[in-house]
Amino acid sequence: MSYIFLLDTRKCIGCGACAVACMDQNDVQPQEGDEPFRQCFVIEQGSGKDAPVRYLSMACMHCAQAPCVQGCPAGCLKKDTDTGFTVYDQTNCIGCHSCAMACPFAAPCFDRAGKMVKCDGCIERVRRGMQPACVRVCPYGALQLVEKETFGAGQRGKSARLLAYTALDGERTDSE
Repeated sequence: MSYIFLLDTRKCIGCGACAVACMDQNDVQPQEGDEPFRQCFVIEQGSGKDAPVRYLSMACMHCAQAPCVQGCPAGCLKKDTDTGFTVYDQTNCIGCHSCAMACPFAAPCFDRAGKMVKCDGCIERVRRGMQPACVRVCPYGALQLVEKETFGAGQRGKSARLLAYTALDGERTDSE
């Protein structure tokens, strides 16, 4: 059963609970130089002091045709056939950053040893029937993990339009 992460930017308040939960789950220590796997961004929509803002919680998108998987010369990244998550094994990582250069979302990070690390969708939690840490703590349900098979193509298109609207220019009509 494959999964996808959804972010409803209309519900996200930018509290950062998802990012903190991710750091806690993965023992990420930013004060020691670790890069967080999930980050929250403020998207200003327009100019001026009254311009609306939206918040965007970003981590690995677990792309169906993940460029990072194709870009890794050591074969450290792969698609998990059960969940659809893009997972990694650091064992053979040579720290070349090819995965990071291939990723359009800048998801791969590097630990203090120079090895690639990234969001793995909390795959072990999901396999045990639990929600990923970031989803579990979201106070307004803005971040969700849903089964890809039950998420219709029409809804995927609507979500893509909402994300594009939020990330690009803030212009949108009510008919979308």
